Amino acid sequence: MLNTETPSSQHTDLDLYTVEELVDAFVSDQANAVGAVRAAAAQIAAAVTTAVPRIKAGGRLVYVGAGTSGRLGVLDSVELPPTFSWPKERAVAMLAGGQGAMFEAVEGAEDDTGLGLQDMQALEIGPLDVVLLLAASGATPYVMGALYAAKSAGALTIGFANNSDAPVSAAADIGITLDTGPEVISGSTRLKAGTSQKIALNTFSSSLMVRLNKVYGNLMVDMKASNAKLLKRTVALTMHATGADEQTAERTLAACDYHVKVAIVVIRKQVDVDQAKALLDRFEGNVRLALQS
Repeated sequence: MLNTETPSSQHTDLDLYTVEELVDAFVSDQANAVGAVRAAAAQIAAAVTTAVPRIKAGGRLVYVGAGTSGRLGVLDSVELPPTFSWPKERAVAMLAGGQGAMFEAVEGAEDDTGLGLQDMQALEIGPLDVVLLLAASGATPYVMGALYAAKSAGALTIGFANNSDAPVSAAADIGITLDTGPEVISGSTRLKAGTSQKIALNTFSSSLMVRLNKVYGNLMVDMKASNAKLLKRTVALTMHATGADEQTAERTLAACDYHVKVAIVVIRKQVDVDQAKALLDRFEGNVRLALQS
């Protein structure tokens, strides 16, 4: 039996717990998710390093999964555009059963290897693409079908599993094992197994975006201001990075379509918007290098 499916030797009388004891048991067990990701840090770092050249050359990030794993992939993909101004067409999520499976389980979809193969081929996957394959069990047929198609197309494949020696991590170019062990509720991998996948995806994609010059210092300077809250955030970030007053930050941001990177260079270098954009283009969007030039 897989570790993730094995009944836990702890909390065997869970149904008898008080509410306070239940909350403590679930919260305490989540800490193991952090430990599992930390143990896989070297593999995650290797995945980021290997992915950077392909993504810089125009490749896409493609997330593949079923059930909870698939939904976590969707979540990571849709958060990249507003957080890092990442092009939507370059963050693609494949969920077994299609978009409807985001809200309601599609019976049998995850068990169809051919469907995973077919869905991946429909994306016209190529050698510049980076495919993230998520499966708590490590052997979900839909995910394995997608893996076979991605590998045959020459894409970089990164397999995430919550069991050791899982097929998806063994067959992928880079395997990442998040060994979270048995769940408090036996077999419910939406618990700490899912938490570990969320942490690992956050870590991978955020590290990748830093390497793609989407961050200056520890500031989110390539965000897309799509609502009032984010517009205020662009002003705060610009003020923090430049020392400018609020009026100057707002005026500069308005002149560059609220692109924080450009506003920082305009204010710090005392150049116009076009000059700031040219500097950033010269240094592949690296704010630090643009300021030092």
